[in-house]
Amino acid sequence: MCLRHGRFTLFKLTSLNLNGIRSASRKGLQAWVEKTAQDCMCVQELKAQAEDLRDGLDVLAHLKGHFHCAEKKGYSGVGIYTRLEPSDVVIGFGSTEFDAEGRYIELRFDTARQKRSLISCYFPSGSSGPERQEAKFRFLDLMEPHLVSLKAQREFILCGDVNIAHREADLKNWRGNQKNSGFLPEERAWMTRITEAGLVDVYRRLQPDTTDACYTWWSNRGQAYANNVGWRIDYHLATPALAELARTEAIYKTQKFSDHAPLIVDYALELPA
Repeated sequence: MCLRHGRFTLFKLTSLNLNGIRSASRKGLQAWVEKTAQDCMCVQELKAQAEDLRDGLDVLAHLKGHFHCAEKKGYSGVGIYTRLEPSDVVIGFGSTEFDAEGRYIELRFDTARQKRSLISCYFPSGSSGPERQEAKFRFLDLMEPHLVSLKAQREFILCGDVNIAHREADLKNWRGNQKNSGFLPEERAWMTRITEAGLVDVYRRLQPDTTDACYTWWSNRGQAYANNVGWRIDYHLATPALAELARTEAIYKTQKFSDHAPLIVDYALELPA
């Protein structure tokens, strides 16, 4: 929950790819959310429809859920669980192709003094073959101007599975993955452009030099998790003013809810007068 810290409130914001919300729930997700007193949780890869979520998954602990489900059953889908009531909920980012896949939800928390948003976003993976890699490139081509335009209008934090490791330090076997989806030069260049345009990789702001401790995803093949052969593909990307409020970060690995680990950041938000 929010904790007072001087003039500020520490706001706990988590991003987690669930790889199926029903599966993650069976592995103890709800009890963990309750125990850790989350304020907001951005989730990806729900693999559920709206009617499935109404069956006890529309609320996690004390957090109310808002969702963007894919048209295809058992596929993709994103959500945001929050204890705060948004002023507006934006479903999709204006792409017919990708909005049908349930990849973007934005909660706005606007007041007379400020405009702020939280976004949960699930970028496509291109690992299944050339067709999906081309779809991923189309997504990146659309998402870049969207985020740049949004940055000019409001402060925001995008939490999500970006499916890109930006730097060599962000995955274990970078030499062997230079021609693989998730570490292609074009994908890494996209991340560079986004950060040069002013979005801040919050984890790297707080932990600029970590390597093996930074991973958030491990393949289910072989002994990747046991040997920590991982990738950092989950992010908080924030506008500079909000990124400056980030105080602590953690990648939770004590329990395993999916093939991703929760990425948790505490932000010091100024209390209203």
